[in-house]
Amino acid sequence: MIQEHVLPTYGRAPITVAKGEGSYLFDTEGRRYVDFCAGIATCSLGHCHPAVVEALSHQASQLMHCSNLYNIPQQEELAALICDKMIGIPGRIFFCNSGAEANDGIIKVARRFGHRRPKADGSPRYEVITFNKSFHGRTLGSMAATGQTKIQVEFDPLLVGFKYVDFNDLEALKAAVSDITCGIMLEAVQGEGGVNPATPEFLRGVAALCKEKDLLLMIDEVQCGFGRTGATMGWKAVCPEVEPDLVSCAKGIGGGFPMGCFWVSNRVMDDAGTELSSIMGPGSHGSTFGGTPIACATSLAVVSEIVKENLTERAARLGEYIKTTVESWNLPCVETVRGLGLLRGIGLRKGSFTVPEGSMPAAYVNSLCMKAGLLACPAGPDTLRLIPALNVPQEVLEEGLAILKSVLQELA
Repeated sequence: MIQEHVLPTYGRAPITVAKGEGSYLFDTEGRRYVDFCAGIATCSLGHCHPAVVEALSHQASQLMHCSNLYNIPQQEELAALICDKMIGIPGRIFFCNSGAEANDGIIKVARRFGHRRPKADGSPRYEVITFNKSFHGRTLGSMAATGQTKIQVEFDPLLVGFKYVDFNDLEALKAAVSDITCGIMLEAVQGEGGVNPATPEFLRGVAALCKEKDLLLMIDEVQCGFGRTGATMGWKAVCPEVEPDLVSCAKGIGGGFPMGCFWVSNRVMDDAGTELSSIMGPGSHGSTFGGTPIACATSLAVVSEIVKENLTERAARLGEYIKTTVESWNLPCVETVRGLGLLRGIGLRKGSFTVPEGSMPAAYVNSLCMKAGLLACPAGPDTLRLIPALNVPQEVLEEGLAILKSVLQELA
């Protein structure tokens, strides 16, 4: 039993996964599942995509790891691709292994910025404002940035310097800014918090506030980026004219391989012409396994495929198909369909069906879907999240939606 030797930090489903093919997963008993979870928005190209398998296998036969004390050509190629085709704004990239690490990285950049652009009395600014229902990771830094008390229980004292306000409430945000604030950190779509998109007006207002108050605009694209929301980055699906200062990425960037990065803008931050990305010099940050040859080669294959096959446009189109299809069912247990692209949340109407004692509506519906052959995942207590691969075939998408419909009809 896995519980004998592995910490019980996950509420694991009662299946054991054996293999994956495209948008299907198979358990050890040979049962096939339609995968609308995709490793929690990580397997951008589904399971075992030939281009990814080939890139990983080839690089493994050449060089898997070396130190960042040396130049790594795969890093240069991947960083250029991300800057040019995904972010689309001049900047520099640091490679790491996960979204939590990437978010810790942009918090560090913000704090250094607060030292370089201090208060009027010369003392540093260090506060970052984030939002209720946000999720930025489970390290001590990213957990402190997360606006959800439930993941912080018994891990206090938390890292100081964070303040939380309601999402999409610009007036509350303006009131929260103080002379120690150095940045505002947000997700374009709050994934774990219930699939809540930022409004264009709100994101535009945040960007304007950052310029007015000399704050860094920090966007967490860990779940939203790399085509997931129907644009190369989530903020571009909401308000494409906005230009962030810092962007954190992970999940879909590696297609299932552990990979993350953060991007820092080259924009000039003072009268001396200092570029923001230049303040993180040698010794300021590091990662033993960040940006290894095998990680970058695998990620390069994933991102190249997203660009070549125009999967961002496909995600936008299929996401709208999911929304209109589920809404057309007119089921009493479905209150709303939220999200962008292939990051969709089915908001379940409270009280419309009976939930077993000790469970929550989304978790209960998710368990019923799994029994019926569909893998999804909850996003908060009342939202079922659908996050299939960006290249999910139309017929598999329809197969999964048919299973979902039958489950929800049975509840109704």
